[in-house]
Amino acid sequence: MNTVAKFGLLVGCLMLAGAMLALAQENPPSLTQVVALDECDPVTFNAALGPDFCKNVTLGAFTTLSNLFAEAAAGTPDPNWDFEPDTVHLKRGTTLSVVDQGGEPHTFTEVAHFGGGFIPGLNAPGEDTVPECAGGFSNIAVARTRILQASHMDITGLKKGEHHFQCCIHPWMRVKVEVR
Repeated sequence: MNTVAKFGLLVGCLMLAGAMLALAQENPPSLTQVVALDECDPVTFNAALGPDFCKNVTLGAFTTLSNLFAEAAAGTPDPNWDFEPDTVHLKRGTTLSVVDQGGEPHTFTEVAHFGGGFIPGLNAPGEDTVPECAGGFSNIAVARTRILQASHMDITGLKKGEHHFQCCIHPWMRVKVEVR
């Protein structure tokens, strides 16, 4: 290949790269965030589940492990254990970033319909485990949706329509995502 052809090819590639960069800057990728929150009591959770299981740094307003189970059994789960916001509206192509700012792990599992998680004692009275949560962390699909404290998970490629996500551990933690 002669020098003029090589130079022409180089200029063409640079022009294409510049055009693609300009287009990317005009339409930057969108990001929407959901935050997982909880108020686990480090003393009672760590005594029952192991050291450093609950890494809550909140000042006060802790939920003891026994209260968490008692409130769930009564059908009134702790409102401080939540995904915020409860409903998200996205444009197709937007990345959904889920951040665990709570003291313990959660899952952010897509389910066909909201329902119970894999810990029967935390399900609302009469609520069965949804198929997507069955098996707990031995189910690879559930294990892949686990978010550890102070970490995040990005979800991309959501198709147009309504999507339901819940924590398979604390099943009252739910988010409806509407993609348009």
